Amino acid sequence: MSIVKAKKTELIKAYKSSDKDNGGSAAAQVAVLTERINNLTEHMKASPKDQHSKRGLLTLVNRRKKLLAYIKKHSVADYESLIKKLGLRK
Repeated sequence: MSIVKAKKTELIKAYKSSDKDNGGSAAAQVAVLTERINNLTEHMKASPKDQHSKRGLLTLVNRRKKLLAYIKKHSVADYESLIKKLGLRK
C-alpha cells in the first residue's frame, strides 16, 4: 500500500522543480500522491470492505485535488503538462 523509498526518491527526482527541491514542490507531492493512490486503489479492488483504507484513499485523493488546484491557479501550462505526464484525466 505504501511506496518504497527508492520509488519515492525516483519520483521526486523526475518531478522536482529545481536542484534544491527535496520533494516539497507541489508537482513532486502530486507525483508521490498519485503513486500512493494507484497502490491503494489496487488494494481496494482486492478488499472492497476495508473501510479504513477507503477513508485513507479519499483523504489522499482530496489532498492531490487541492495541490492540483494550487498548481492550476499559479500556472495553467505547468498544470496541463503535469496531468499529461501522470496520465490523469481532466
